[in-house]
This record gives sequence, structure tokens and C-alpha cells, in this order.
Amino acid sequence: MSEKGPTAEVDRRLPIGGEIFLDHVAHFVADPENASRALERAGFSPTPISVQVNPDPAGGPPQPTGTGNVTCMLDRGYLEVLFRTADTPLGREFDAAMARYGGVHLAAFAVADASATHARLAQSGFRMQPLVAMQRPVETAAGEDIAAFTVVRVVPGEMPEGRIQALTHLTERTVWQPRWLTHPNGAVGLLDVVVAETDVEEAAGRFRRFLDRDARANQFGPAFHLDRGRVQLVVAASLAQLFPGLAMIPNLPFMAAYAIAVTSLEQAAACLQAGHVGFERRTAYVIAQFPDDLGVGCWVFVENASALPWRR
Repeated sequence: MSEKGPTAEVDRRLPIGGEIFLDHVAHFVADPENASRALERAGFSPTPISVQVNPDPAGGPPQPTGTGNVTCMLDRGYLEVLFRTADTPLGREFDAAMARYGGVHLAAFAVADASATHARLAQSGFRMQPLVAMQRPVETAAGEDIAAFTVVRVVPGEMPEGRIQALTHLTERTVWQPRWLTHPNGAVGLLDVVVAETDVEEAAGRFRRFLDRDARANQFGPAFHLDRGRVQLVVAASLAQLFPGLAMIPNLPFMAAYAIAVTSLEQAAACLQAGHVGFERRTAYVIAQFPDDLGVGCWVFVENASALPWRR
């Protein structure tokens, strides 16, 4: 799933040292059960629904964060569905995002040291929220366990694209359980996210500070090459060129698409066809619009990341 040569990406689940990976993206949805069924129609194997909580510093019962989730765990990275569970600041932030459009509103970047990343972002001029210790109950083959993370968040509005955050995984064993890593569509990894912007240069400046990477320009706009994965910024006009079947473009900024590495395009296309999910087959990749229950946007399935249209 990685490219070869000087642009080769790290083929590891979690970062070490100063590495930064595109870890996961998340759809904001109204109905998690319908969203899970939509993922199944596209050939994914979603996990059971889980409600996210924060530990109580005073030692009391865990407190709801305001959202719950369903995940599709890939061998490298994952995709997520988030839904509202409580009237909390995070729940109200979710409501505000859904008022703009249903679809992808979160991109999370894995780092080895959340505290150091929090300090770096504050020093680079971002207004920060406190570090958050987040956890959710997870069923494992051996019984119930906990998935735990330390999450780095800027103040809402600092990154108007949505919930752009960093995190450090503390429980790889419970998050990446082997039984959830096999998907009928052959999905094995999250590759890139494509974000449409009104002002790509202004947005590139913010992403440069957030990711601590310089952008490289291509025909579609600034691209951030991470240690694993990329962030591609585009103007709205480029979406029609990249995703001609995209029926609508909501107000910008808009997380329009993300790319999934698969073992076989034939296998991915067969799953989409069987699930009645519309798609366009190109020579080296497949574009599929999200089913309505996952919001507006597209998947791009590809066997080799170098074949993605914005990577050529």
C-alpha cells in the first residue's frame, strides 16, 4: 500500500519519535445503525456501536463525551462514524458540524507524544483546549476491555475544516483486534484525505503549522506528505475534475473524499455493485459516492497509492 523509492511511507501502525500519520477520518451521522448498514453495503465490516466517555478526575463514574462511534478498523489506520449521545460541548460541536452538512468532519493524526504535540501547537499560535484522556469500552475475544487515547484539540474554529486533531494511542491491542481487520471489499489502509477550501494558501498555512510539515504543490493544490498518508488541499473547481460524479458541494471548507488501499479493485467493485453503491471504475482506481446515511462525499479505492489522481 505504500509507494516505493524516496517517497516511501512508513509501513507501521503507530508512529515513533517525531513521525505523524493520518490515523483516521470520521463521518458525522444522524443514525449510527443506518450508517453501519451503509458501510456493510460498501464491503466494510464495522465494529459494534460504542459510547465514548472521559474518566472522572475525582474518581467518580466516567462522564459521557457527547458522542459515540462505530469504526472500520484497517490494518493501517481506520475510518469512523460519530453520532451524538449527550448535550455536552462536544455534542454541541457535533450539532454545529451537522448543520453544515452530513459527512466527514474529522481528520485525526497519530503522534507518539500527545503532550509534546499540544505544547508545539500552542507555541505555533493555536488556541488550545486541554489535553483529553478519552476512552471507550471495547469487546474483545477475551471479554470487555478499554480503548484509551490522549487527544489533542485546538479550540473550535481554529481549523474551520472541522475537528482536526492529533492523538496518541495507548491501547493498540484493543483498538486493532485481528477479528475486525478483514473486510469483504479488501480494504487494508487509510491513505489520504482531500479537503476543498475557499483559500487554499491560507488553509495551507494553518495545516503547515498543525502538521509541522511544508506543503508540496501539485496540479490540484498544496499537498502535505506525512510519514504515512497525505492531506491534499484543493479549490472547489478541482472537485469536478477529481470527482465528476459528486452530486453536491456543501459550503466550504469541505472534507470531500478519502482514499482507501485495497488488495483488489475487482473485489472492491464487486462489493459496491452487490451493495447497490454507485461507483465509477477507472483504470487504476474506483470512485464511489458515500451512501446517503454516511453523508456527502466520496471514497477512492486503489491498490497502489501512486495511482491516486492527485498523487500522479
